[in-house]
Amino acid sequence: MQQGYRPYPQQQPPQRSPHTAPTRRGIGPMIAGQQPQNPMTPAQLQAQHQMAQAAQQAARLKSRKPTDKNIPDGVEEFVQGDGVQRYRELRDFERRLDSTTMRKRLDVLDSVNRNVKRYRTLRVWISNTVEDQPWQADALDVDAFDFSTNMDSSYKVKIEGRLLDEEEQDDDDLDSDEEDEVADGADPMDEDEKEKKKKTPVKQSKFSHFFKAMTVDFDRSRAKDGAEQSVEWKKPVVAPNSANLPNAADFDQLEFKRGGDENVNITINLTRDEAPERFTLSPALAEIMDTREATRAEVVMGVWDYIKIMGLQEDDEKRTFRCDDLLKQIIPRETGYIPFISEAVIPHMTAIPPVKLSYTIRVDQEFHKDPQPTIYDIRVSLDDPIRAAYANFMNNPSTAVSLREIDTLNNNLAVLIQAISHSKSKHTFLTSFADNPTNFIKKWLSSQKRDLEIMAGEAMRGGGEDASGDEWKRGGPDSIWSSDSVKECVTLMIGQKARV
Repeated sequence: MQQGYRPYPQQQPPQRSPHTAPTRRGIGPMIAGQQPQNPMTPAQLQAQHQMAQAAQQAARLKSRKPTDKNIPDGVEEFVQGDGVQRYRELRDFERRLDSTTMRKRLDVLDSVNRNVKRYRTLRVWISNTVEDQPWQADALDVDAFDFSTNMDSSYKVKIEGRLLDEEEQDDDDLDSDEEDEVADGADPMDEDEKEKKKKTPVKQSKFSHFFKAMTVDFDRSRAKDGAEQSVEWKKPVVAPNSANLPNAADFDQLEFKRGGDENVNITINLTRDEAPERFTLSPALAEIMDTREATRAEVVMGVWDYIKIMGLQEDDEKRTFRCDDLLKQIIPRETGYIPFISEAVIPHMTAIPPVKLSYTIRVDQEFHKDPQPTIYDIRVSLDDPIRAAYANFMNNPSTAVSLREIDTLNNNLAVLIQAISHSKSKHTFLTSFADNPTNFIKKWLSSQKRDLEIMAGEAMRGGGEDASGDEWKRGGPDSIWSSDSVKECVTLMIGQKARV
C-alpha cells in the first residue's frame, strides 16, 4: 500500500494587469536593473588609487612643461653681442628645415603607400616522366596470350616556374659590347669594376610567391578505373615580410605522381596571390576606370576622380553628387553619397579567374624518345624595388634615436628660455622700482587690487585704479583678505610658483 501524502491547497495564479510587461521564461532568474558587480579587494582599490594618482601627476607635469622656445622681446637690450639675433635666425632656419623635412617625409610616405607595380615574365615548364609502362617491360613475351606484367604503370608530372630577369639579359648585351671595348684597349680596372657589379647576387622571387593555390583538373572520361583524380596545393598562411618561409610556400617546382598507362589531358589552374588583391570590373565600372582590372582602393579613387572631372559634386552638400547615365548603372539613384561609394562598387567587382594551363600527359614510347616540355609565359606583377628601399628608410632605427635626442634638446631649450623670461621680468620689475619707487608702488598696489577683485569675483570694467581705500588696508576675519575666494586663489598661485 502506498503511503498517503497530505494534500496541499492549490494556489490560484495571480491576476496580471494588461499593462504589465511579460516576464522572461527560460533557464535562470531574471534580475531587473543593473547587474551587481563583485566588490573590489583592498589591494585592487589601492592599485586603482595609485594609478589615478600617477595619471594625475603626469597630467600636472605635462601642463607645467614649458613649450615656448622664442626669446622675449627686449632681451637684446641687456645682452652684449649679437647672440639674440643669431638665435632668432637659427629659429627661423629650424622652422624652414622642419617644413622641408616634413614635406619630404610626406612625399616618401606617399611613394611607399602608392601601389607601384612592375610587370615581369614568369616562364613555366610542364613536363612528365613515366615508370613501369608496358613498353618499358623487358620480360614481356609477345608470343603468349597473357600480357599482364604485374606492374603498376605510373607517371610523374613536374611544373617548374622561373622569373625571367630582363635586366640580366640587357646586361649580357652590354657585357658583349664591353668585351669589344676592352679588346680595343679599354682600361682593365673599369672591367674589374664591371665584373664585380655583374657578380652581385640578386634575390629572385620564386614560383610559389606569385600564386596562393593550384589545382589540376583531369579528363574524367580517361580516368583510370573510373576514379576521379585530383591534385590541390594551397599556400600556408605566413606572416607578412617573413624572412624564413616554410618549404610549402617557397619553391620553384612542384611534382605529383599518379597511376596510369594512357595519355591524359589536364588543366592546371593557378590562382594569383596579389597584395592588394585585384578584381575584374563590370563593363560599366570598367568604362569609368578605363581598365578591366583594379584594386578596391583604385576603384574608389577612380570613381571619385570621375565625379570631380565631370563636375557632378553638389555645390551645397559636398558629400553628395549627381549620377549621370554611366554612374546610374552602378548607383541606381539620382544622387549618390560619397562615403557609400566603396559599398556600391562591390557588386561590380569579381575575383580574377585563375590562370589555366593546358597539358597532355604523354606515356607513349614515341614521345619519350625525345621529350619536350610545354612552355607558358605568364605576366606577373612585382613591387617596385624602390618601395622596399623607402620602407627601410622610414623604419630606420637611427631615425627614432635622433628624434628622441632632438626632443630632449627641445625640452632643455624651453626650460632655458623660461628662465630667461623670468630673469627679464625680474629685471623689469627692479628697474621700474629703482627709477620711481612712489609711482611704482601705487601702480603695483592698483594691479594687486585688480587681481584680488578678479579672484573675489567682484571685478568690474575699469576697476583697480585706486588701492588707497580703507577696505584694502583693514585686516581681520571680516576683511576682503579673509574671503574664501581670495584664500583659494592665493593658495593656488603660491602652490604653482612653488612647483615651478
